[in-house]
Amino acid sequence: MNKSKQNLIDVYSWPTPNGHKVHIMLEECGYKLDQDWIAHPIDIGAGDQFAAQFLKISPNNKIPALFDPNGPDGKPISIFESGAILLYLAGKTGKFLPQSTRGKYEVLQWLMFQMGGLGPMLGQNHHFRLYAPEKIDYAVNRYTNEAKRLYGVLDRQLKDNPYIAGKTYSIADMAIYPWTRNWKNQGMDLKDYPHFKKWFEKIGERPAVQRGCAVLTAFRKPLHDDKAREQLFGSTQYQKRK
Repeated sequence: MNKSKQNLIDVYSWPTPNGHKVHIMLEECGYKLDQDWIAHPIDIGAGDQFAAQFLKISPNNKIPALFDPNGPDGKPISIFESGAILLYLAGKTGKFLPQSTRGKYEVLQWLMFQMGGLGPMLGQNHHFRLYAPEKIDYAVNRYTNEAKRLYGVLDRQLKDNPYIAGKTYSIADMAIYPWTRNWKNQGMDLKDYPHFKKWFEKIGERPAVQRGCAVLTAFRKPLHDDKAREQLFGSTQYQKRK
């Protein structure tokens, strides 16, 4: 029997690395798309992220955002920021975040590595290599070299560990994998990072990862038209909002 839509988790998202993190986590936790959770497309190229209704749950106008009608103490809760959503779902389900203090912080440090370093730097890499209106060699070289450094950090960590935070698959793996799927566009060659390559291929074979990375992909559009560029990179980003 299908659950009432009022009891499903609502995820407002788009097929980007940050969106896919949450899609993967939901599927890994055993939540099934359209049975336990609903993916609502927020077309960031069309400006959906600036709609007043979306800003109520994501004041930073970024995807993804989550609304759980059965939050803490049975009361509804909305959460923005992909890392916070991963932690919320880990707490709600008791999965993919160790219970021990040591194990928890071993995972959290790598989650912070993705949120504060890998994601922003690869985001800049994508921007200057693919989307910038003019090619700036200094910027391309800076962010390509930083990407190489970060892949090197991951490669060294994975030399003696099957997963990012050690012996156990965790939200750290889910956070990092989607950001590295576009390694070719980032100017990387996985042959230079053999330990990372082995991990990358192993994570990509997980059924829940494959399902999560397929969510909303039918809505994906090229981001090279002028309207999409304005919504993502232009003055619209900086307008004062009430």
